[in-house]
Amino acid sequence: MTEPSRREQILATAADLFAARGFHGVSVADLGAACGISGPALYKHFASKQAVLAEMLTSISERLLEVGRERVARADGDPAAALRGLVDWHVEFALGHRPLIIVQDRDWESLPEDAREQVRRLQRAYVGLWADQLRALSPGLDRPSARAAAQAAFGLLNSTPRAGHAIPDSALRELLSAMALGALGVAPAELQR
Repeated sequence: MTEPSRREQILATAADLFAARGFHGVSVADLGAACGISGPALYKHFASKQAVLAEMLTSISERLLEVGRERVARADGDPAAALRGLVDWHVEFALGHRPLIIVQDRDWESLPEDAREQVRRLQRAYVGLWADQLRALSPGLDRPSARAAAQAAFGLLNSTPRAGHAIPDSALRELLSAMALGALGVAPAELQR
């Protein structure tokens, strides 16, 4: 595994700080200090604090879509397998990136408009990826209902910052996966054999 770049370190640190204190509760000096550099040195990597937020949310939206497409392709035309892969990927993301979920929910309005539109476009494509698989699994399901079902599953899976403090992540992973698959009407893989 390669070492994260300085930009990646800044983004990870910013996610933690923004999640803990809110975008407006963190100064450039705070962010620089947490990264072990001066506030002004941050400008060597990002044009502004808003640019940090924009890249943070845009890059994770791109990653969700990219890996989601890979999971669907790996399912080789089996919509139930594709949905299991999508749920597995989203659970992995949600457990590994709790601060980003908090930042997305709370600091959305702080994103510059162009970044907000880019994130919306990526998220619409990600929802569409799920909706297409739901419709392939249940051909009578209309597109708006499939999109609503996908969004409802995201609400469940993105509850990780508020759920699971009493159980280990491995148990939470199993719980969230089973609940999401059940809500989507997909049997777990072991029942398909």
